[in-house]
Parts: sequence; C-alpha cells; structure tokens
Amino acid sequence: MSEKQFQDQKIVLIDGHSILNRAFYGLPDLTNAEGLHTNAVYGFLNILFKILDEEKPEFLTVAFDVHAPTFRHEMYEEYKGTRKPMAEELREQVPLMKDVLKAMGIRLIEKAGLEADDLIGTLSRRCEEAGMDVVVLSGDRDLLQLATKKVKIRIPKTKGGRTEVEDYLAADVKEKYQVTPQEFIDVKALMGDTSDNIPGVPSIGEKTATKIIVEYQTIENAYAHVEEIKPPRASKALKEHYDMARMSKELATINVHADFPYEVEEGRIGNLFTKEAYEWFQRLQFKNLLGKFEIQVPANAIEDRFRTVTDPAEAQAVLGRAASAKTVGIALEKNRENMLPLFSMGSEITGAAFAFSHDGKEEVVSILVGGTLTAEALLKQISALTESRAEISMFDVKQDMKNFRVCRPENVFDVHVAAYLLNPLKSSYEPNDVAREYLDLTIDGKLSEEKKRCYEAYTMYQGAAILREKLQESGMEALFDEIEMPLVFALFDMEQAGVKVEARELKAYGEELGVQIEKLETEIFELAGEEFNINSPKQLGAVLFEHLQLPHGKKTKTGYSTAADILEKLAPDYPIVSKILEYRQIAKLKSTYADGLAHFIQDDNRIYGTFHQTVTATGRISSTEPNLQNIPIRMELGRQIRKVFVPKEGFQFVDADYSQIELRILAHCSDDEALIQAYREAKDIHRTTASQVFHTPFEEVTDLQRRNAKAVNFGIVYGISSFGLSQDLSITRKEAAEYIDRYFETYPGVKKYLDGEVAFAKEHGYVTTMFGRRRPVPELSSSNFMQRSFGERVAMNSPIQGAAADIMKIAMIRVNRRLKEENLESRIVIQVHDELLVEAKNEEVEQVKAILKEEMEHAASLKVPLIADMSVGANWYEAK
Repeated sequence: MSEKQFQDQKIVLIDGHSILNRAFYGLPDLTNAEGLHTNAVYGFLNILFKILDEEKPEFLTVAFDVHAPTFRHEMYEEYKGTRKPMAEELREQVPLMKDVLKAMGIRLIEKAGLEADDLIGTLSRRCEEAGMDVVVLSGDRDLLQLATKKVKIRIPKTKGGRTEVEDYLAADVKEKYQVTPQEFIDVKALMGDTSDNIPGVPSIGEKTATKIIVEYQTIENAYAHVEEIKPPRASKALKEHYDMARMSKELATINVHADFPYEVEEGRIGNLFTKEAYEWFQRLQFKNLLGKFEIQVPANAIEDRFRTVTDPAEAQAVLGRAASAKTVGIALEKNRENMLPLFSMGSEITGAAFAFSHDGKEEVVSILVGGTLTAEALLKQISALTESRAEISMFDVKQDMKNFRVCRPENVFDVHVAAYLLNPLKSSYEPNDVAREYLDLTIDGKLSEEKKRCYEAYTMYQGAAILREKLQESGMEALFDEIEMPLVFALFDMEQAGVKVEARELKAYGEELGVQIEKLETEIFELAGEEFNINSPKQLGAVLFEHLQLPHGKKTKTGYSTAADILEKLAPDYPIVSKILEYRQIAKLKSTYADGLAHFIQDDNRIYGTFHQTVTATGRISSTEPNLQNIPIRMELGRQIRKVFVPKEGFQFVDADYSQIELRILAHCSDDEALIQAYREAKDIHRTTASQVFHTPFEEVTDLQRRNAKAVNFGIVYGISSFGLSQDLSITRKEAAEYIDRYFETYPGVKKYLDGEVAFAKEHGYVTTMFGRRRPVPELSSSNFMQRSFGERVAMNSPIQGAAADIMKIAMIRVNRRLKEENLESRIVIQVHDELLVEAKNEEVEQVKAILKEEMEHAASLKVPLIADMSVGANWYEAK
C-alpha cells in the first residue's frame, strides 16, 4: 500500500466477535423456522447498517478471532482460566454471521495466532499511513489505544433500551480518561481487567492507576519514581509486582505491526444487497431488513408455468382439470382494503391461484375476477371443487372459509396447521416460510400480488405431500388428521356463531368501576397525605418508600420498584398498599374489559372473536379480538363481567368444565397407584394429598392444610420449585422443600414420571403428549442455568398441559359434530382452557347437557375417570 494512495477515503473496521457478543446480550433470544438462534446476527446487522448510514465509507472489513483469543505471554497461562466460556447459543451464530457477511460481499479477515484487535490495530495503522480516515467499531474499550486524529473508535452501548454509540478520537480519550491513547495502555496494565484476563497490580484500582500515569506517563517511569508514589500501598504494590505490571502492559498492548496479507482494495464496498444475502435474510426471517433490497431475484423455473385466466369458460375448464387431480393448491387473492370479519360471499376476493398436476403436466393458473367472471361465481366453483376427490391444500383454511363453503372437510389439508405442528415454537407462520424451509424456494417480496399468489398456490400444492411425510416421520399424522384438521371446522363454526353481549350492562359495569376507582383514589390520597399519579411507578415509589418510609424498597435506575410481588408483601400491614393493589385490579378491569370489549360489539350485539390453534407451544387454543380467555375470575368484581355475556332470546347458557383434568392426566401418565386409587374412589384429591403429606387423618385435615396441598398438587404439574411454592404459600423455602419431598414420597410414581420426561427431553430435544404432539425443549441445551431450569419445567408440564388441550379439542370436535348431526340450533360459543360454553335453545338444554357430558367424559380413555361439571344459567356468570 503506497503512502497517501487512498487519501481522504474512509474505511470501517469492525471487531466481529465483540459486536456479535454485544448484540447477543442486547436482544432477546430469536430463532428461525429451523431452530437456529439468530438474535446476535440480527443485532449485528442493525448496528452495521447504522454505522454505514452514518459514516458512508468506501471500504469495510470485519475481523474475527480464529478460535479463543491467543495468549501473548507465557505467564498468562495461570490467568487464562478465568475467562468465561462463550454461550453455546452465541457460539453457533459465529459461523452463521460469517456466512451472511460473505453473502453480502463483505471482506472478512482472520489469522491463526492473531487476535481480532491485533488485526484491527495493524490495519488502522496501515490505512492511516495511506491517508485514510479510519473508523473502528468495537465494544472493547481496549481499542481506545488506537485513537488518533485520523482513527476514530466507536463503541456501541445500550441506553434506555436503545443502542447509542460513543465516539473517540485521541482528544476525546484524553478528555474522558485524562490520559492519551498510548497512556491508556499503562492505566489498564496497572488496574487490570478481569473480563480480559489482565491481572494488573493488586491494590491499585482505576482511580489510583489513572493518577499514577497522569503524573508519570508510563509504568516504567512510575517504577523509576516508585518511592514517590502515593498512597504508600500503591508504591509498595508496584515494587512487589512490577513484573506483573510489565506483563499486564504487554498483554494490554495491541500489536499494530502484525504480519498478514491484506490489500485495502479488497475491502471496497460493493452491492451489499445481493441475491445470496436476500436468501440468507429470508431464511433467517429478518423481515424488517428485507426492505433494504432493491434487487430483482431471478425468476424460478416454475414461473414458466404461471399463466393468467380471465375468461369464465377457460376458468371453468381449469377447475374441471383440477377436480381430477390428486392435490390442488389454492391461494385466494384478496382486496386488503376490504377485508370483512364475517362470512360474506366474495366481497373481498379479486381472484384465486391454483396449482395441480393433470395428465402428468403441472399447471399454475391465476384466475382473475372481472367482467362476466364475478367473485361469487369463482367462489362457488371453488366450493364445488372441494366436493371432488382432489385433496385441497390451502394456508389458513379457517380464514378463507369466510368466503366459500368447504363441502368435504376430510379432503382439506391446512399447510399452516401442519407447519405449526412440526415447529410450535415459531411466533408466526407464512407461506414464504414454508416455501423456503420445505421446498427450498425463495419468493421475491417485490413480485406482483398475482405472482405471489401463484407461488403460494404452488407451495400449497407441493408442500402438502412434504409436510405430510414430515408429520408421519414425527408420529403426528394422526394428531393432524383426527384432531387438528377437524378442529379447524369446529373453531370456524364457533367464530361464526359469536356470543351476545349486553352493551348497556357493559356500560353500566364500566361506570360502576369508574366510581370505585375515584373512591379508591380519594382514599389513597388521604392515606398518602398528598395527590400523585398512582399509575406512575416513579411517583408511587417516591410516595411509598421516601415520603411514607415503607420498608422493602428496592431502588432501580429509574426509581423504586413497585412490582406486584413487592406490594403484596406490604399489603397486609399497610392499608394504602392494599388499596393501591385493588386500584390496579379495578383500573385494569375497566380499561381492558369494560371499555375494551365495547369496541368489538357488532350491530347485532354479538362479539365475533378469533380462536387460534397455531399460537401456543403446548397446543392450547388461544383467543384474540377480543381475548375471551383472559376474563378474570379470581376476584368477584372480575367474575361479574361474565354477567354481560348472555344467550339470545329463547336460549340459555350451558357451561361444562373439566374437573382437575391436568391432575387426572398426571395420574394416568405417571401410573401412580395411590393417585389413581384416590381418583377412582372419587375422593377429595386435595384433602387426600393433605392427609398423606401432613400425616393427618383424612377427617381431621384443616382447610389450611387442604389449601396448601392444593397448591402442591397443581404446582407439581407445573414443575414448581421450593422457592416458587414458598412464595405461593408464604412459608420458608425449607418448609416448601419438605412439602414437595413428602408429596413425592406419597406419590413416588409421579416423581419417576417427571424425572423421566426431563431425561427424555435432554436426550431427544422434545417431549410428547399421549396423543403424539411434540413440544421441542431447546432451553435444556442452554448454557444459562435459568434457561435450563425453565426447560426442565417445560419438559414436566408440556406433556400434561398438551394432553389436556388435545382432550378438550377432541371434545369440542365431537360436541360440535353432534349438535349439527342432531339438527340442534344450539352452538358452542366460547372455549376457555378446560371449559366449554354452549348457547342452548330452551327446548334443547337437557339434550345439550347429555351431549356435553357424554362427549367430554369419553374424549379420552384414562386410568381415572374424566369428569365434566355442568351448570345452566341466563348469563355466563350464572352458568359458571
């Protein structure tokens, strides 16, 4: 590199491991569809793009350590053991990061025997000598020693949940640390750095080290004046450990004259947003970054098969050929500005794409609505197609059924549901994810909507067989065919039925809550002796722990913590705290339910919520718009909101609730004789457990003992720890541990079963329910103790909770089917975990109760009875 060859051009040098490490710990864990951890890579790229936008350099190079950092001194061997090993979730992202950077055409550099900071130090010196401006990006402040007038060190840091970057030229280092960049090395050598395994000099901290170097500039000069150094302990320490100080300086000094080949031109920035990079970003599911690409991904060969049809006769011919195919992939083209929540034949459809094979020839056809081909006519033809012998493969069938009728549900394959079963840990599932993961097909996000639909239809067509094979391999084909797919149609019926809400009653309920909130505000202000914003944690903390001097205050960076667990400890002794907790509960009731539910009431006074089967990892159904499953029932005021849910005229609510289903499943799965016998004898299971655990005759068990045993019974299902139980029961951790030990002595089969599930999960990476549902447990391989502990609880609980969800799904399917087969007007309107609510016609109530009891209690064959408790009422509150 000739001197001044690159005069006034700029290069950015990035400390790869350092920035990757910072990104890893700065972002929550992310995984893609393949289960790859991606948070460090995602964070790295965001920091990279931020720096490139700000600096606009001509050149870029990222340096990595080859292995663990190389030791620079033989004496260092005795100190190296203190370095913390890299987290496995981070380690696996290092090669991933390199692959992504290579795909972007970014120059990487690494060399055995040299650390990344040596490479960066040498490059910064070479580039500066060539007349370049140099920007070094690293989270390691050691690199501040490289700062000059032309070399700027940029150090990212997290502040307020956002990434900020500190900038240091030589003058900035002097201003911040009182020493020059070169002297910064000596300061670090004296004070040491445990994170970087630099021992330093005992008894000399940062303040003293800085003072010494400000006065004497170097360790060597300081040693020459060692008798003059103050305080005396620092003088004594330097005298006794001068060799250590010299070694530390050698360790802290970055090599700026390392020997390795590098041509600056190799680092010139070209087009970072290549096709290869686009495919990586797609694979890693970095959707927020895809907008940076302006490339046109070359068309896949299958696009040659795409064609568009607008003629009604030709469209009918296409669908006629599709009807004789083995599998037909369908994707509806929708007008996104006119999406309707309820069944409305065709009003939102602008076309549909179909993919199938006929006479050995693949067809991918987009049929567009227009002219004489109406949306209604097209949808009727699709409904007719579902009557054929062809398997209909779609994505999110339940959503599309708002537009057409499915005549033969048993012939439908929902790719969305299948993808969920195969990986239930993802936060979302999209057709392009399925295309990439199972078909190795990249769908360009910039394609026209018509082409996207063709790709989607093709993915549904090709994906059905591949996904079914994966389901077979994982033992979940029966789960898919017999539970999940029939459930799609049961949930659709429930969503279409909706549930009636008395809007005036809801308004009155909200107003009543408002009155109580105002009353509590007044009482709280009187007890506090001042008015303040109760909803402000900062103001509340100041009132409680500064003005009122309440105990147990925990100071954080933003003020005192007012978390529920802290306030609950204070509530029994301090009325103001008790009233604040009550205020919070009522305020949430008002905002979330009284006010929130009102937004979802339609013109017919009914709420049409959405029930999801592809959200939870355990298989439980979830509810949104609104969330009907979170309506509070623990406090009486919360339960009263159920009074606004009413059946339509001439109907009543019948509520059926499984009794202790998870404990019954635990008894079945663990094969514990004592637990099974207790259920077979229909004993009070909590009183039985209390009798055994507390060595008390059954008839003499106190209410407190029963409550404690109940907490243990349900806690065991969730893998509760002694700490967790001690918090729940307000007892010591030792007492809680004794309760758990006695429980396992009483029910040894349960202990053996739970331990076995954890061992299986550690070996195989997943657990299964009795119906074959898999729940991956990647947390068990984490290097983080808390994550592994969470994984153990997941391994214990998921087979139980998942089986309960499966049983409820089977019951829903069967009840829904019976109601329709017997031509009843009654319909399921709400499902909440272990509970089904049916809007039953007055004349059908007894028949509905019989159906619910028969189908719920026979949904699974367990070693203990399944019991469904039944009640009837004029509103949900009464029925429950």
